[in-house]
Amino acid sequence: MVTMTTPKTTQEKPVELPVGFNAWLLDCAPVEGCTVCAANLRQLRAHREAGRITQAAKHATEIRDHASGAHEPR
Repeated sequence: MVTMTTPKTTQEKPVELPVGFNAWLLDCAPVEGCTVCAANLRQLRAHREAGRITQAAKHATEIRDHASGAHEPR
């Protein structure tokens, strides 16, 4: 015997991220005097202010992952 199910016609509620999640996601420490870190930090701030958290997170990741040997001399 085959039973028929009624398809769901409503949208799920949006996922609620924990308080402070974006702060954790965007946490990074650019190296002072490094132009690459500074450029990424400017982009991170611009995207965060515009509400584009995914793009901001990409720049935060680049800052965190920036190899110490790749920094310009001061």
